[in-house]
Amino acid sequence: MSERRKYIVGNWKMNGTRDDLGEAAAIAEVASATDTVDVALCPPATLVAPMADRLAEFSIGGQDCHHAEAGAYTGSISAAMLRDAGARLVIVGHSERREGCGESDAIVRAKAERALADGLDVILCVGESKAIRDAGDAERHVTAQLAASLPASFDSARLAIAYEPIWAIGTGDVATVEDVVAMHAALRATLASRIGDDAAKIRLLYGGSVNGANAAELLAAANVDGALVGGASLTAVKFLPIIEAAAAI
Repeated sequence: MSERRKYIVGNWKMNGTRDDLGEAAAIAEVASATDTVDVALCPPATLVAPMADRLAEFSIGGQDCHHAEAGAYTGSISAAMLRDAGARLVIVGHSERREGCGESDAIVRAKAERALADGLDVILCVGESKAIRDAGDAERHVTAQLAASLPASFDSARLAIAYEPIWAIGTGDVATVEDVVAMHAALRATLASRIGDDAAKIRLLYGGSVNGANAAELLAAANVDGALVGGASLTAVKFLPIIEAAAAI
């Protein structure tokens, strides 16, 4: 749908120091000249404030937040803290949090609700393992994950869903376009069953070894409204072709 602007989000994961702020600035410069694509970067928490301070007009996000408003949670960061540091959005439910940290759908939902309440937009991640894909249960698993992770209420303009097949993240393997289209259609149907016509407003992103070589084909596919990009977002030279591919569609 034409009203869903392409959305390209870089997730730097546990990479980056102040020495890398120049890369972010180069990305922001190109993004500012592209009026048909929304672009954001989610650096590690230590860089949210310096990146937001340097790039005041650019969208900076966090990679995770705690589900509580505040409290005795040593080592955690709240949505309000991210907002105070200059973040405009946050990723929740990334597979590296679900799998590596044991985060349940209920925790992911609580994080999304807390972030929205504290003024951050949310990118909510879902995805399946290779074993689930090979067993032919991917769509059922991922749509159930989405249904259980959705906030109780939300503004459709402030929520995006990122489909990330776990087996494709950082591996170089990419889901086929046909598989992505089928999964995104299933996600859209799940959203429609929950919120009706407003489901058409929510952007669905694909994440999983997206790069300059495959971005154009993926981003042109039905119901693919953008990309959540890992390693290829760490440098301007790798990230800019993805932004350009989105702008060309």
